[in-house]
Amino acid sequence: MSTTVESQPHAAPLARPRTVAVFGSLIVGLLVALVVAIIAAVAVGAVAIPFGTVVRIIVGNLFPDIIEVDWTPTEDQIVWVFRLPRVLLAVIVGAALSVSGTALQAMVRNPLADPYIFGVSSGASVGAVAVLTLGAATGSLSLSVAAFGGALVAMIIVYLMAQQNGRTAPTRLILAGVALAYVLQAITSYLVLRVSGPNGGAAAVLTWLAGSLGRAKWEYLGLPSLVVAVATVLLLLQARSLNALLAGEETATSLGVNIERFRLQLFVLTSLLVGVVVAISGAIGFVGLMIPHITRMLVGADHRRVLPIAALLGGVYLVFVDLLGRTIIAPQELPVGIVTAALGGPFFLWLLRQRGC
Repeated sequence: MSTTVESQPHAAPLARPRTVAVFGSLIVGLLVALVVAIIAAVAVGAVAIPFGTVVRIIVGNLFPDIIEVDWTPTEDQIVWVFRLPRVLLAVIVGAALSVSGTALQAMVRNPLADPYIFGVSSGASVGAVAVLTLGAATGSLSLSVAAFGGALVAMIIVYLMAQQNGRTAPTRLILAGVALAYVLQAITSYLVLRVSGPNGGAAAVLTWLAGSLGRAKWEYLGLPSLVVAVATVLLLLQARSLNALLAGEETATSLGVNIERFRLQLFVLTSLLVGVVVAISGAIGFVGLMIPHITRMLVGADHRRVLPIAALLGGVYLVFVDLLGRTIIAPQELPVGIVTAALGGPFFLWLLRQRGC
């Protein structure tokens, strides 16, 4: 099987909304879908809570003086303390992975690229697992710093390995990323083995590696929310450069884009995005591959439209995936990474077939 790296990501021959009105309608529709998904995911669980009660609890906690309390303390704790932070984390992680996947696919002009192929997620996993297994974790900040550091180091290594005659070769980027990902996965496995034993010390780490949103707390949401918002805005400001890069290096250079510097900026931004969310959610695959491709099928390849749609669509998608993982074999719970892999694997194979690989 061969993958043509120089072929740019493209959408299937479906109707692509071009007008501002239609694009605005799509944004509004996704925002409504996101709100509905959040309420549904909070309402459904081992203890079912009516949708109306969920809405009143959320509004009551946000604005205590404008609504009369007509729910129990248990319902309040289930909605506000346990479920809502988890659902919001799913939105943040889904948006982050989708936006980073979009940027990486534009960088190498290949819709098969995602944070895993470049070793970003593997690097973030090594950093976070090292902190967890060595007992150095002092909170979400230490995990985020370690994960970001691991992701950034991985990207720097890939970047240096991809250099050819003073330029970054897209083919070498992918090959270097795949090779490094295997090495980093071996390091992660070694770290897990160090803490495994009769007491099952590795269980928590293995659950985290499978991808889980169960660690969500309100205090964990601030930093990733800020990073995702800022990184998305920065990428939107560079949408024209992303479009130019998608058209080819010669075209981008003729339009005044400093390709090497821009790629380095994308490396740092995607490392930051992936590192911060991996620190909390663990390794969740295929979101950064699927969502950008689906988004381009809807709105074309213009990153001024792709980035916001991908962020919203990724959030909606991961909320429903996590809900599926929580309910499909209830009362047991499937890590969200397992569900995304089960859904993403067939999509990846379909994508390969569509591209004639």
